[in-house]
Order: sequence, then structure tokens, then C-alpha cells
Amino acid sequence: MRSVGFTVFPAAVAAESLKRSCHAVTLRKDGVLIGMGRIVGDGVCFVEIVDVVVDPVHQGKGLAKIVMDALMSYATTQLAEGAFVYLSAHVPADRLYAQYGFEATAPDAVGMCYRVGSAPT
Repeated sequence: MRSVGFTVFPAAVAAESLKRSCHAVTLRKDGVLIGMGRIVGDGVCFVEIVDVVVDPVHQGKGLAKIVMDALMSYATTQLAEGAFVYLSAHVPADRLYAQYGFEATAPDAVGMCYRVGSAPT
């Protein structure tokens, strides 16, 4: 999924990260990965949907919606009632996520990020 601008981690690091997912969805065509999405977190009350991505060659075919349908099915059947499901949305993907009830949290809350190894500015 490098073609969509994912941060590239060493293979062993990426493999460990994938192993620690609460749930993962992959879409393949002829055995080749063309789309994916994951749920990470404590697996009960607080989770985040991450890595929802479709290969650019296959975008515009509703595949991200298929990934989200599967992730939301897991969330609504496996997580605790009242659990928080977070995600960070890039425009225009926010329109897809809004179809599932996700709402912007600003101005009451903003997403923040810290990259390990980066110096505060």
C-alpha cells in the first residue's frame, strides 16, 4: 500500500503491528492486496479505525465502503455497548465515515499526534 503514501516501517515492525490489531479486513484481487482496514485499541471500550486504504488503481469502486462495512460490523457486534470508536479522516474520506455516524469533534476536541523520535517544537 505504499502507492497511497503510507509511512513505511521495517517489515518486522509492520508485522508486529498487524498482529496486535483487534480486527483486520483485507481485500484481494488475484491474491494481491488491493484494500484494507484495521481496528486497534483495547478491544473493548476504546478503539480506533486505522489504515483504511484502497489501491489507487481500484479506487472509486466502493471498496472502501466494503472495508468500512466489515469494520463497523465488528465494532457493533464485538465491542461493549457505549464503546468509543475513533478515526482520523482525510478530506474527502470524511464523507464516507459520516455515513457510519462519525462526526467531527471540533471545536470541543481536536485530534493530536506525536511521532516517537521527533523533537517537540
